[in-house]
Amino acid sequence: MAATIKGLYAITPECADTALLLDKLRQALRGGAALVQYRSKSEDVALKHEQATELLALCRSFHVPLIINDDLRLAAMIDADGVHIGENDASLKDARINLGPDKIVGVSCYQDLQRAVQFAALSADYVAFGSFYPSSTKPQAPPCPLRLLTEAKAKLQVPIVAIGGITPENAPALIAAGADAVAVISALFDAPDIELAAHIFTSLFATKH
Repeated sequence: MAATIKGLYAITPECADTALLLDKLRQALRGGAALVQYRSKSEDVALKHEQATELLALCRSFHVPLIINDDLRLAAMIDADGVHIGENDASLKDARINLGPDKIVGVSCYQDLQRAVQFAALSADYVAFGSFYPSSTKPQAPPCPLRLLTEAKAKLQVPIVAIGGITPENAPALIAAGADAVAVISALFDAPDIELAAHIFTSLFATKH
């Protein structure tokens, strides 16, 4: 695995203004974000390439990995640090073939522990569960029970990421239940002080070993 998956996993918000997006992410990185995922549902291929390339350079300056959400081709094209795949995206095998053995490949497992077990056995670098709380990004996502993290921790040897409506107030319960990292969009990038919000999330992991 190319990096340690632990702490605040910052997932970028939808933003067509590249300079603004870079500024927001710079604040999150200053606050201690340990991992970044570029997530864009835009159909503008040129914009996505521009943003991903500039975000990668920024992340490299902080020595933080940049993961590309759902877009294996883009991840390979810019030599990103990895890719995150969902149920209807490229296969883990394709990701390994295209990116190589040293890149990070994360997999969305929703509420499905068996899916996580399967992909962990196939060399996924981390598995993600959610949505744990109501999410404005995916309001239709089915709820995920907290106990799933504890069950997953007992069965899996790979890092576990929790996602979905996570705030500084509810994150401690997820971490205590077994989450190695929390993936956050709104509570981080919509915060009045992004750097402070990132620092608060990061500090929640300070006492977890």
